[in-house]
Amino acid sequence: MQGRHTLLPFVAATLGIALFSLMDAMMKGASLAVGAYSAMLVRSVFGVAMMLPLWWLRGGAWPDGAALRLHALRGAVSAAMATSFFWALTILPLAEGIALSFIAPLIALYLAAVVLGEKITRGAIGGSLMGLAGVVVIAAARLGEQDMGRESALGVAAVLVSAVFYAVNLVLQRKQALMAGPVEVALFQSVFCGLFLGLFAPWWLVVPDAGAAGQIAMSAALAAISLMLLSWAYGRAEAQALLTVEYTAFIWASLMGWLMFGEKVTGATVAGVVLIVIGCWIAARHGRAEHSEQTAL
Repeated sequence: MQGRHTLLPFVAATLGIALFSLMDAMMKGASLAVGAYSAMLVRSVFGVAMMLPLWWLRGGAWPDGAALRLHALRGAVSAAMATSFFWALTILPLAEGIALSFIAPLIALYLAAVVLGEKITRGAIGGSLMGLAGVVVIAAARLGEQDMGRESALGVAAVLVSAVFYAVNLVLQRKQALMAGPVEVALFQSVFCGLFLGLFAPWWLVVPDAGAAGQIAMSAALAAISLMLLSWAYGRAEAQALLTVEYTAFIWASLMGWLMFGEKVTGATVAGVVLIVIGCWIAARHGRAEHSEQTAL
């Protein structure tokens, strides 16, 4: 029974990442239609509309000052992270963008040690490096298949900028999960993300048509569910133990890219996925063992 409970955070995090990957694919389509900024702003509005009634039905308790400041900080980070990433996806293939973003968990591994005081173990480092090796195999093959023009280079740069914000976001996610429930986290991230992006609406907003609006609404629902799953998981397991689960996003991105945008899965992709899955298994095994030791103590 104990093993089941220690495994649940990894299951929830993996499901959350899968839903986020589907959301990425829908947001790529919407960003191609109205631009990444408009798609992200409208998604934030949909997110608030969806989560506000649920938050209210669960008591609607207003967060204290410390939690509100953390919500605002993560909202700002998420706005920068998501907008730069979705803009990059209008230039790069979905799977390639996801692959390049995987430098974020490695950065976050060390940020978790500095910000959260978590001890970096060899198991966590080994799992992350194994997953990163898989990403390198896939990304190198993909980038080698095409001529890197100026637009592609800008797309790569945008993903790397997004990855830095994502690393900060992952660490804040763990801290936030210890202070607030999943519904509150999902609601206030949408609120503050929308507020920060809304400052530029008079100049940048493009109103989406019905098709794009439907994609954005669905992506908002997927993002809210994913945020709640990840918040629940990060509230029950250390950040460094869950970080390697982020690499499973490439598996889902490859599938979504093939189904929705006609991207082919290559031999290099299969090889990289094998390394990624092994890395996730190492991290999951490390997390369960560490949890059991702490419980015994």
